[in-house]
Amino acid sequence: MASEQYADDEEALEDFDDDELDDAWIETDEIDTPPTRCLFCEKTFPTPDDVFSHCEIEHDFRLLKVCEKWKLDCFGFIKMVNFIRSQGLSAASFKDLQTTASPPWSSDEFMKPYDPEDPMLQYDIDDLEDSTTESQLGITTDLNGCHPTLEGDLITMTMQDHRAFFERLRVAEEASQRAEENLQRVLEDMENIRVRTRELMLHQSTGDSECSSRGHTGGHLDNAGEDALEDDDPYFTSYGHFSIHEEMLKDRVRTESYRDFIYGNPVVFKDKVVLDVGCGTGILSMFAAQAGAHHVYAVDMADIIYQAMDIARENKLDDKITFIKGKLEDITLPVEKVDIIISEWMGYFLLFESMLDSVLFARAKYLKHDGVVYPDQCTISLSAISDPDMHMAHVTYWEDVYGFQMSCMKTCVVREASVEVVKQERVVTDTCVIKDLDVCNCGIADLQFTANFCLTVTRDTTITAFIGYFDVFFHKSAEQKVEFSTGPHATPTHWKQTVFLLDQPLQCSKGDTIEGVLTCRKNRKDPRSLIITFSFDGKTFTYNME
Repeated sequence: MASEQYADDEEALEDFDDDELDDAWIETDEIDTPPTRCLFCEKTFPTPDDVFSHCEIEHDFRLLKVCEKWKLDCFGFIKMVNFIRSQGLSAASFKDLQTTASPPWSSDEFMKPYDPEDPMLQYDIDDLEDSTTESQLGITTDLNGCHPTLEGDLITMTMQDHRAFFERLRVAEEASQRAEENLQRVLEDMENIRVRTRELMLHQSTGDSECSSRGHTGGHLDNAGEDALEDDDPYFTSYGHFSIHEEMLKDRVRTESYRDFIYGNPVVFKDKVVLDVGCGTGILSMFAAQAGAHHVYAVDMADIIYQAMDIARENKLDDKITFIKGKLEDITLPVEKVDIIISEWMGYFLLFESMLDSVLFARAKYLKHDGVVYPDQCTISLSAISDPDMHMAHVTYWEDVYGFQMSCMKTCVVREASVEVVKQERVVTDTCVIKDLDVCNCGIADLQFTANFCLTVTRDTTITAFIGYFDVFFHKSAEQKVEFSTGPHATPTHWKQTVFLLDQPLQCSKGDTIEGVLTCRKNRKDPRSLIITFSFDGKTFTYNME
C-alpha cells in the first residue's frame, strides 16, 4: 500500500513542469516580513542581522560583546531591546550604561513588548553566535586551507599548512566550547520558560488587573521575596521538601487541634477575612474557608505553595483562597486589613526558627484593632529527667570508643540541644513555666528572655538532663476552647521535647530544689537558631539549637 501511494505521488509531481515548481517555491518564499528598525536611529533594514551589521559599523555596537558582558539569555535580550526602544536611547547613552554593575533592564516589566510587531523580539541570539562561529571557521578554512600528501603511512604537509591545521583545531575547540555554553543557556531558558508557563497557567483565571506585588485567587505568584531569600534560603528550602509537610499533617495532635478549634467555632470565622502565615499545604486555609471565612490569603515562601494551589483547586476552594508566594515582610496583600491571623509557627522549644517574628509583623501591619491571632497564647515549661541510658549513649560513650578515649567530644556533644521523645516516667521534678506569650499583644523583644526557675525533685534520683516543651492555647473569643501540650505527659508530637544534657549527672534527694536562671536568645550569626543558657548551683551551661 505504501509503495502504491509513493508511486501516485511521483506521478503527481511529474504533472508539474519545472517552471510551475519554481513558481511554487517562489510563492512560499515571498512571505512579507516587516522591516527591522535600528536600535539607535530611524533607519530600517530587511532583517535583524542587517541591523546588527549596521549598528556595528555606524554605532560601534557589537551585540556579541554586549551579550557576553551581561550574560544575556533570550529573555535578557528581549528585555534589552524593549528597554532601548522604550527609553529612546542613543548609542552613546547605551555605552554609558555599560559601566553599571547590573543591566538596567533586569525588571520583568521589560518583558512586555514595546512594539509587538518588532521583528527583533523574534530573533534568537544563539543564531547570531552560531553564524559568527561558522563565519570564523569559513574564513580560517579559506585563508589557511592545507594540502597534505599521503606517503605510505605518513601524512606530510608544509609548515604553513601545519600552522593552519592547528589554527583550525583551535577555532574548532572554541566553537565547541561556545556550543556547550549555548546548550547550557538553552537548558536554563527552558527551565525559565517552564516556571513562567506554570505561573501564567496559575494566573490565567484572574487576569492581569493587579500589579505584580499582589496575589490572586487561583495562584498568581508574587516573587517579591526573591532578593531577600538568600539569607533564609536553607530555611525555606527545607520547607520545600514534601516529607516535612507529610510529617506535620500526620501529627494528629497538631492538625486536629487546629481543625477542632476552627470547625468548633464557626461564629469566629464566619464572613471574616483571614491571613494564613506560612500556609504550607494550605490545610489551615482550607479549614478556615470551610468554616465560613469570607476569604483567606495564604502566604508562603517555599515551593510547597505550588502544591497548595493544586490542592485548593482539587477541593474546589480556589475561589475562597488567594495564594501569595513570597516572604511576608516583602509582599503586599490585596487587602489593607484582615480580621484573623492563623499560623502554625511553632518550632522546637517553641521559638526555634523564629517564624513568630513574621506573625508579629503581619499582626502589626494587617490585623484590625479588634482582630485576633490564633493560637493566641503559648507557654514554655521546664522539667528535669533521669535517663542514664540516654546519658550513656550521648555522653559517657566518648570515654571508650573502640578502645580509644575521645573525652574531648563530650563538651561538643553536650552543648548541642537535642530533640527526642522523653517518657513520662523519666521526669523526676515538677514543672516550671518559664515563659508565657500572649501572641495577640507580645512584641519582638519578648522572644528573647531571661527567666528564673525552681524545680522540686519528686524522688531520690540522679538528674541527667533538663527538658523543655510548650503548650498551645486557642481560647480568645472561642466558645469551644482548644489546647494541646508537647510535654512528655501528653501524646507525642513531631515537636517532641528539647533535651539539655548535663556533662555530669546530678545526685538529688526527694524534696531538693534546683534554682537557677535560664536565658534564651537568638544567635546573631543565624537569627533562626537559639542559644539557651542555664545557670544554677554556681555553674553555667550553654546550649545551641541549630
